[in-house]
Amino acid sequence: MAQDIVEEYNHRPTFTYSTKLENEIRNGSIEKPKGYRVSWHHNPAVEKYHFGQLHPMKVWRLTLTKSLIMGYNMHHGMDLYSPPALTKEEIAAFHKEDYVDFLSVATPKNIVEMYPELAQPTGYSSSVYGVGDDCPIFDGLFEYCAYYSGASVDAARKLISQQSDVALNWTGGLHHAKKGEASGFCYINDIVLAILELLYHHPRVLYIDIDVHHGDGVEQAFWSTDRVFCVSFHKYDREVFFPGTGPLDSTGPSHPDNPGRNHTINVPLNDGITDTDYAFLFDTVIGAVNRTYDPSVIVLQCGADSLGHDRLGCFNLNIKGHGHCVQFCTDYCTKYKKPLLVLGGGGYTPRNVARAWAHETSIAIGAADKIESILPEDMPNREAFRKEGMTLFPNLGGWKTQNLNTRADIEKIIRSVSEQLRYVRGAPSVQMNWVPREIDVWREEAEKEHQARRMEKEERMEDRDGAGGVLAQKSRRRDMERTGLMAGNLGNMKAGDFMTGPIG
Repeated sequence: MAQDIVEEYNHRPTFTYSTKLENEIRNGSIEKPKGYRVSWHHNPAVEKYHFGQLHPMKVWRLTLTKSLIMGYNMHHGMDLYSPPALTKEEIAAFHKEDYVDFLSVATPKNIVEMYPELAQPTGYSSSVYGVGDDCPIFDGLFEYCAYYSGASVDAARKLISQQSDVALNWTGGLHHAKKGEASGFCYINDIVLAILELLYHHPRVLYIDIDVHHGDGVEQAFWSTDRVFCVSFHKYDREVFFPGTGPLDSTGPSHPDNPGRNHTINVPLNDGITDTDYAFLFDTVIGAVNRTYDPSVIVLQCGADSLGHDRLGCFNLNIKGHGHCVQFCTDYCTKYKKPLLVLGGGGYTPRNVARAWAHETSIAIGAADKIESILPEDMPNREAFRKEGMTLFPNLGGWKTQNLNTRADIEKIIRSVSEQLRYVRGAPSVQMNWVPREIDVWREEAEKEHQARRMEKEERMEDRDGAGGVLAQKSRRRDMERTGLMAGNLGNMKAGDFMTGPIG
């Protein structure tokens, strides 16, 4: 008898999705931190846009950052959010409406038709909302801005609602954008939008900027308030280094009665600063500001162009030297139970930007000591890191042969900051009456329901009282009928028309 060549399939149980995740977490040894929650806000749609082949801003750095974070299994240590894009109305909370309208319709195909003067070379910027070589009009520009800004605002909202204690958005941090124009590769200032959101709930925001370029857009936005304290560490050269602002003596408005007076600190630096000098300055300055100002929330912009070997930078910072600032702020905020918003920023050597932000993610989740220096073998895009070697911590120091920041320079900065803080009148206190943005929708629905019930009740009372009765004569419904607000016009009324008293 011939042997039966057909046999039953010997079924072996396959991993379920949850089992697979559990094994990844176990093998990667990455767990969520104890005592505080970290969230990562990233919409992958933001990765598909392109400034142009020759432009130094490469959105590719965001893809590499995600590859490292997920390659090291750090996403298991955080709550993950894919935030929606901001609407034009939400962006207009800071930016001028005509500028927002311009960004929403401008494309490479119609821009010259809209503004014929842009047919000629404009240089770095132009009189047309600041667009030019630095800030080109590319396909999907407005969507790109709405995605990275949406992630920052979403992160701020999660901090406000206490769904997160440390919120990360590496796609944000575009600090040069002004109220009505683009500047320095930045179109929408997501930092300002996020801080405005935080100010609905928090009385005092400390904004810290460690980009190699001065955080001029954020400083300008909050120049005349004491509710936001801006500190920027940056290369300063008025003549040759963008944006040419942020000298040591720029400390806020000059008028003695302006609330923003002395609520700006600029730390101007020269080429070649090292990890040691940078950490000493950062700890000294930020420590003093924390003691004097007592912020209720911190926003940290982590521009990675302050690393050594950056295409547009001039410092000698290593990955761990840059990450020291994140460690300092994370330690402070977790110790004193204060929210921390961590954002990206500049950075023009994409592989090193990704290394820095991945390392700083590990700091935020308390896993820096669990991350191997050798890049994971099975991570996507691993070959992109080959130039400096397959390590998370290449030697980026010593790029500039000389540190031009002398001990006298550093001492001068510290003396100036100490003197300035003497004139800060302690932590400003404001009476907070926070109403979440979402409450507007709830309020409108509640008002509609309230009005429908009221009108139904009045109808019943009219039926009992009779058409000529006192109740009918005083009826709100009758008044509305007489003035033409019924039968189709009700939808044009504002929510306030139905309000019978204050809410909240």
